Amino acid sequence: MREHVGFATIVGGVLALLSPAAATARTAPAPAPLPLVPMPQTVTRGSGSFTVADGARLAVPAGDAGAEAAARLLAAHVRVERGLTLAPIAGNAPIRFVRDATIAGDEAYRLDVDGRGIRIAASGDRGLVHGAMTLAQLLSPDRAYGRSVAVPALAITDAPRFAWRGLMIDPARHFQPIGFLRGIVDQMASVKLNTLHLHLTDDQGWRFEVKRYPRLTEIGAWRTPPSAGGAPGPRVGGFYTQDELRGLVAYAAERGIVIVPEIDLPGHAQALVAAYPEHGVLGDRPAVGHDWGVNPYLLNPRPETVRFVEDILDELLAVFPGPYIHLGGDEAVKDQWERSPQVQAQMASLGLKTEMQMQSWLIDQLGAYLARHDRRLIGWDEILEGELSPSASVMSWRGDKGAVEAASRGHDVVLSPGPTLYLDNSQSRRDDEPPGRLAVQTLADLYRYDPMPAGIAPDKAGHVLGAQGNAFSEYLITASQVQHAIFPRAAALAEITWSAKAARDFPGFVSRVQPQLARWRRSGLEVADSAFAVGYTIQGRRGDALRAGRVTVALATQAPLGTIRYTLDGKDPTPRSRAYAAPLTLAPGATIRAAAFDASGTVLATPRAFATGRAALLARGNSDLPACPTGSLALRVPLTADATADAPAYDIDLFDTCSVYPAAPLDVASGITLDIARLPRPFGLAHDFTQLRAHYNVTPHGELVVTAGCPVKDGPRPPVVATFPLPDPATAPNRFRVTAPVARRSGDPDLCLQFTSPLSDPLYAVERVQLTEPNS
Repeated sequence: MREHVGFATIVGGVLALLSPAAATARTAPAPAPLPLVPMPQTVTRGSGSFTVADGARLAVPAGDAGAEAAARLLAAHVRVERGLTLAPIAGNAPIRFVRDATIAGDEAYRLDVDGRGIRIAASGDRGLVHGAMTLAQLLSPDRAYGRSVAVPALAITDAPRFAWRGLMIDPARHFQPIGFLRGIVDQMASVKLNTLHLHLTDDQGWRFEVKRYPRLTEIGAWRTPPSAGGAPGPRVGGFYTQDELRGLVAYAAERGIVIVPEIDLPGHAQALVAAYPEHGVLGDRPAVGHDWGVNPYLLNPRPETVRFVEDILDELLAVFPGPYIHLGGDEAVKDQWERSPQVQAQMASLGLKTEMQMQSWLIDQLGAYLARHDRRLIGWDEILEGELSPSASVMSWRGDKGAVEAASRGHDVVLSPGPTLYLDNSQSRRDDEPPGRLAVQTLADLYRYDPMPAGIAPDKAGHVLGAQGNAFSEYLITASQVQHAIFPRAAALAEITWSAKAARDFPGFVSRVQPQLARWRRSGLEVADSAFAVGYTIQGRRGDALRAGRVTVALATQAPLGTIRYTLDGKDPTPRSRAYAAPLTLAPGATIRAAAFDASGTVLATPRAFATGRAALLARGNSDLPACPTGSLALRVPLTADATADAPAYDIDLFDTCSVYPAAPLDVASGITLDIARLPRPFGLAHDFTQLRAHYNVTPHGELVVTAGCPVKDGPRPPVVATFPLPDPATAPNRFRVTAPVARRSGDPDLCLQFTSPLSDPLYAVERVQLTEPNS
């Protein structure tokens, strides 16, 4: 990630303001929709415009700290995003921030532009910030940089649909520095997201400094990464000091954003128990975890541990002044409690019959403690499984069901359902996607989601606070990978939580979001172009194309925007290249390079290439190899678990490392070459461990067995095409190549690529399969 610049301070200096442009009297066609995201509540267009040039002044009421902060924020964004320097002053200027008590709601604002100037009015500080961010977008309506801007005359009246418009960042799994979080806050503000949920603790790391219990960060903030064979790498981790987090809280508040800290309990507690094993259940001291998923370590619910957590909360409350404290409550498998005589005795003394009731009792104790300190508990939807304090709020992640149930019981709810609002899901099946979950969630998928579930009764709708996107980081390792997962989906999240449902229009949105993508990139962010990049699909079987000497390729993008243009000479396409209108039928050998261009001729994504030569048609990359039918947990995982730089990523099925080369033309091929990657196996599966599919290995470390067809229960054994014994993980490199001849076979069978390595060994993935022809 490039260092985030331009938003912490304002470039000083006051230059002369250029004169406003005169309004035009001529009749003009209906103007195009303004490139604003999220779409405001109402926009009334006027005639004429007001020109803002370098050095323009921003007037704020004397002594109004909130207005001064909004003006500084506007100037900072416009300096980076447009290259113009704006000068906040106390006094008179054509661009004014004003207080207006008649504008109801802390986040509501009004923005007026005419030939004489610009006026941003609000009653609350956050309204002024939101008005400033709308103006920042109007001052950078295109990809031009450093030029004066003629802002069209208009009147905007705006307020949000939902009060909670959130984003969750997970530095517990992979730590990111405080500067990274500040950059996220800046860009949340740019699209009016207002809640940053920080997942500060988990099995793999404790990130909040607790001065009374220093071992939480001395021990709990660091872990040894898992190995894919050989010695593990050096310890990784980090934590935030209380002073750093206080600074972040203040930084966010100036941008209209509240921070909700999460201390996850009673499950996801392995880092805590590693630091203070006396607050675990069975008295052992585990290492800080490096396995993703569900691990067995729980907090002990005894009174001494409750007081221990209350001590932690005292320090947490002193740092985070917002109304909500998130206490997790998710994925707490109860096996340790079930096996503890002490916990069972405590349940009996409290008259509790189930471990879920024990969790509810613990959550209730801590919720009451928060209530005595004028704070509200919020937790994941598992907290609904027992009794729940009326003041507690629920974050519904397992679909919408938890939200419907919680609202019907009178609890406030935040919608955060997986997979749609889980931003660690991949955005396409292209092989250039970073690690994540493989349930592809496109920009369009997120935009279609409505945060008001249909099952909530109208009289309970007021309990829906809003929605939140979650960027869990088991697989998102680097800053750029986290940013790629968030942007531009944050813009879609902003629009579905701010704008009226009736105003939603995906084709219009993808057009309006283009300038925002440029703003984010100028701010140093990694922004995914998955929705706008060209994807390629071969029509029919590749073997048929090889035999016929003709291949037909369809081109498409996810987003309905622009014209796809392509070349066949190896050069990148331009706005003057041939426009794609129908699938291309070609003789094998050409390389198609394609990209979509908007009406102005601006390319919408990095051009992608597709080779149609015979060798390319006989090859399959990792993302072209679907999982075998036997598996059921698809992930895209990195080559190394704790890399400091982006590493190659591979699609796997965790429950059975088996994949399929579809319709292999073995009548054409005479050999097979496979590139193989060996990966760490850092997964906590809890009760799902029974779904792992073991295979009998006939050599010490297992084999890769290639068969013509996948085995079917009680069916005939498929013919073996090739077998490759796997090397010792302790000494072999974790990327290697194997080659073998193959017998000719008709019928284009699927090739089943099955690893039989022991479940105690690392995982394997096929990086690439290349069938070879005679004399190739």
